[in-house]
Amino acid sequence: MKLSPRDANAYFAKPDADKTGLLIYGTDAMRVALKRQQVLTALLGEGAEEEMRLTRMGGSDVRKDPALLIDATKAIGFFPGARAVFVEEANETCAPAVLAALEGWHPGDAQIVVTAGALKPTSKLRKAFEAHPQAYAAAIYDNPPTREEIETALRDAGLAQVTGDVMAALNDLAQAIDPGDFRQMVEKLALYKIGDREPLSLADIAACAPTSTEADVDDVLMVVAEARAHEIGPVMQKLVAQGATPVGLCIGAMRHFRALHRAASDTSGRPTIFGPNRDRMLAQSRRWGPAKLETAITLLTDTDLQLRSAGQNAPGMALVERAFIRLAMLGSR
Repeated sequence: MKLSPRDANAYFAKPDADKTGLLIYGTDAMRVALKRQQVLTALLGEGAEEEMRLTRMGGSDVRKDPALLIDATKAIGFFPGARAVFVEEANETCAPAVLAALEGWHPGDAQIVVTAGALKPTSKLRKAFEAHPQAYAAAIYDNPPTREEIETALRDAGLAQVTGDVMAALNDLAQAIDPGDFRQMVEKLALYKIGDREPLSLADIAACAPTSTEADVDDVLMVVAEARAHEIGPVMQKLVAQGATPVGLCIGAMRHFRALHRAASDTSGRPTIFGPNRDRMLAQSRRWGPAKLETAITLLTDTDLQLRSAGQNAPGMALVERAFIRLAMLGSR
């Protein structure tokens, strides 16, 4: 069965121990690994590996010895509790072995958890899990984490008391840094707050936030927000050569301009902007003002929808560059 993103997040937090298996796949290996870690911990509890209730194997091992996976699902452990077999970095070459294990699975066998990179809709591995009545397939996309995912990470770390402005700052950081870095920052916050009964504050975040983000993407965002339209082309060419994606740039720009809008609309005198470019971004928020920033966010939202449209034919980078130029010209007025 195929899980939607919303259903997948709920299932990762509370998986069904009676199901046959779960396939987690996506282009971002870190995001896939974090979801796999979450679901295995929820499924098996702590100490599963020490109690030999979790068996790990690579996709290449399964391809070389197809019986390895089937034997592992049937093996009976010495400790009570749920069991699972985790197959890492699976691909189409090990699909026959995984399909055979799914077909031979019976109640009481260890659950089969598989992770993979990007899989096409025609993938045998993906189709097998999506068509299986007792197994699930979940795609992990490169979108920034949702508010629910951020709240879950905070709750798991024991940081439940989070106010609106602090959550807004955490949301900005979650969209600006890699998921693994955000997870480490949350763990650092939890250690930082040991013995401190006060609610999480902006000062706590400032003390634990990473000192840098993705500098290359920040370069073009600074150029756009400072209305230097003539510099956009060369910086974009550099980013393309380094492997930047249109959707990734659009998400980064959306995060940047939302942070500017939040700062421009702030009435407390303590705008929630963090990072090495804080002073420049505060100056940008004052220069743009709330009205222009709302127009900028609308333009970026339209561009993002166009990039993700099924009927989109125009080159994605050209669309993003055009949007950036329009933003820079808007900021120069």
